[in-house]
Order: sequence, then C-alpha cells, then structure tokens
Amino acid sequence: MLKNIHSGWGGIKFTCPQAVALGIITALFCVFLREITILTIKNYNYHMTHFVTSAPDIRHLPQDVGIEVAFAGRSNAGKSSALNALTRQKSLARTSKTPGRTQLINLFEVEEGIRLVDLPGYGYAEVPEEMKRKWQKALGEYLQKRECLLGLVVLMDIRHPLKDLDRQMIEWAVVMQVPVMVLLTKADKLASGARKSQLAKVRQELASLEGDVQVEYFSALKKIGIDKLEQQLNLWFNQPAIEAE
Repeated sequence: MLKNIHSGWGGIKFTCPQAVALGIITALFCVFLREITILTIKNYNYHMTHFVTSAPDIRHLPQDVGIEVAFAGRSNAGKSSALNALTRQKSLARTSKTPGRTQLINLFEVEEGIRLVDLPGYGYAEVPEEMKRKWQKALGEYLQKRECLLGLVVLMDIRHPLKDLDRQMIEWAVVMQVPVMVLLTKADKLASGARKSQLAKVRQELASLEGDVQVEYFSALKKIGIDKLEQQLNLWFNQPAIEAE
C-alpha cells in the first residue's frame, strides 16, 4: 500500500488514503460525470496557444486568477513533446534530449485566463544538488499555493511508470483534491498488446487512491491519445475560473 510517503515537494507531507472500495466508486462516478458533461462543454482551440512567460518561482508568475492545468513529470518523460503535439506547434515548448532542460515554470495561454503550465522536470540524478533543491522548492510552492491550479497532467514513460516521485506527485494531488490525468508517454515504443497490458497494470495500481485519477497511454510521435487529452482539458477549463479578490 502507498502510505506515509514524504512528498519531497518543498517539504509537504501527506498520508495516502487507504479506502480501496471508496476509491473505485469515486473513480467510476468521475467517469460518469465526464461522459454526461462532455456534450455540453466548450471546446478550446489549442492550436492558438502561445507562450506567456517563464518564472523561477511563483513570486514571478502572473496574477493567480483564471484556470491553470499543469504538466508534471520526470525529466525526459515527454512533457514538452506532449504540449507541442497538443497544440500542433513544433517548438512551442522547448524539447531536448538532455534530461533536466526545463528549469523554469513555463506558462502558455490558450485564451485569456486559460493557461497550460510546463513545470520543471524532476528526478534527474545528474543535476547539481543545489539546483535540484531550488527546482523542488519552486515546484512544491507552485503545487501547494497556486489557487488557479485546477488540474494536473502527470506524464510517465510507459516502459518505466510509477517511480517513487511519480507516485508522490499523484498522491499529493489526491490529498489536495486536484484531479489528475496520468499519461503513459512514448506508447509507440511498445506493441499494442504490451501497451494495453501496461495501461491495465497502472490503472490497477492507482485504483486504491480515493480521488479523480484517470490513466491513458499517449504518443506525441504517433499522435496517440491527443483526443483524450483535449477532452479532459476541456472539462477542466469549463470549471468556474478563479477571480481576483
């Protein structure tokens, strides 16, 4: 069971819920709600997404209003590639073969008040320790304090899913009642049967969490899963926006 794990995100601590049956019921109810609302929501044009700003921490971000959905994952999990595939723009988010390249919080605007956020990658061992601590602090503060964060996309290589930091990120979101979409990236690297088997395995492992957590496989290269990602983003972005006090 997943429990009593120190998150590592800026010193936040939490205990993972253990109610397996309730977690399954909650997940099924969330699926039902998604299905009945999908016909009435606004569909956003992600092709029009544009870069807004980069910031080392939340103190340098724009005002905490509107709606933000953050993309998080281990270094080289494919966050930037996923954003580029979603927006049909080859270089909206900078990609690199060198893990740890994303060092800042990067904001992209779909339309006024609707933003996608590319968070610093985590878990890359070769990053200097001081820089790693700085990234983790910035990441932890954003996740804990950003009120307009209404959804979290956690990306994991389908061949190596659910590393410790991935689990901690998902557990944090569940405790904070932030809905999560897990994308198993680089799905094109596996044959169809292995891909489906890995998807089922990850879904089963996360079924014990009491919260809104869904899992899909994804490939930026082969354009697999983009429709499901768009569908989920539209649901999140149709929620009431956070307004200025």
